[in-house]
Amino acid sequence: EDVPSQTFDNKDYFCGKETFPVYESIFTEEGETIRKIAIEIEKPPQIEIHVWTIRKGILHHLYVEKLSKREFEGLPYFKLITRTTLSQWKIFSEGEAQISQMCENRVCRTELEDLVKVLYLEKSEKGHC
Repeated sequence: EDVPSQTFDNKDYFCGKETFPVYESIFTEEGETIRKIAIEIEKPPQIEIHVWTIRKGILHHLYVEKLSKREFEGLPYFKLITRTTLSQWKIFSEGEAQISQMCENRVCRTELEDLVKVLYLEKSEKGHC
């Protein structure tokens, strides 16, 4: 018997944990790819954007910027890709720090792709809370 997904105050819950929207923007120019992963956090209300600059598959630059929701709404190219929990976001951030050191001098396309996959919650887990 399927239990309908719970919603409280129009927020999505995953195994009783609140989820937050995650956005992505990918922009390629002159052999350089700028990939941005952003999460919308309620408290404090802000958007945290992780910006990756990738040249020839090598992660050249990584930084984090924080914006207000109003500033973020004015940015083009972002699309909602998933919702995630704060614990998954923490895993993503920690993995990102490791990859930035590991990938300074070598191609890391698959590592970066796998890192983004951490943010996607497994639907099958809902029944196993």
